[in-house]
Amino acid sequence: MSLEEIKTLEQQILDLKKKVAELKRAQTPIPVADYEFDGPDGLVKLSDLFQGKPDLVLVCNMGRSCRHCTLWADGFNGVVPELESRAGFALISADKIDDLRKFAAKRSWRFQIASDRDGQFRKDMGFADADGDPWPGVIGFRKNADGSIDRIASAELGEGDDFCPTWHLFDLLAEGWNGWDPQYRL
Repeated sequence: MSLEEIKTLEQQILDLKKKVAELKRAQTPIPVADYEFDGPDGLVKLSDLFQGKPDLVLVCNMGRSCRHCTLWADGFNGVVPELESRAGFALISADKIDDLRKFAAKRSWRFQIASDRDGQFRKDMGFADADGDPWPGVIGFRKNADGSIDRIASAELGEGDDFCPTWHLFDLLAEGWNGWDPQYRL
């Protein structure tokens, strides 16, 4: 395959990604409750995570036992100022708040964190299985003038997704990912 053919495919992929984003935003918003979570300083509501902005990007994290979820969170950490210049940004974890607080401090995470203490939020948002086991994902919300909250769009997180550049950088290597798996020290 020639370099020109590769560039053409890359442009087609980019165009399709833009189309998918447009279709997600064009869906009818889904009203959601103002869920309550355990925050570092006590109870925190979903509406509090907006940081006074009309929009919120919320990451559903499986917890510190998941190296992939930690990889994503570490990556998001680097763009917190840019994210928060446009929308509220927070991470909801399956971990208890005390464990999450310690882990976030150890990772030097700069974004808001909270614990989905009973897992109901993740279940309702489609990021947990029937037994309540969490799945990773990200959700976009909008707070309306009357204070109500709508779910706008969501995406699953997984190997090779667009939310973690590590995979795409490894794609440029002779052997690609080559069985690589994220590593970290607790």
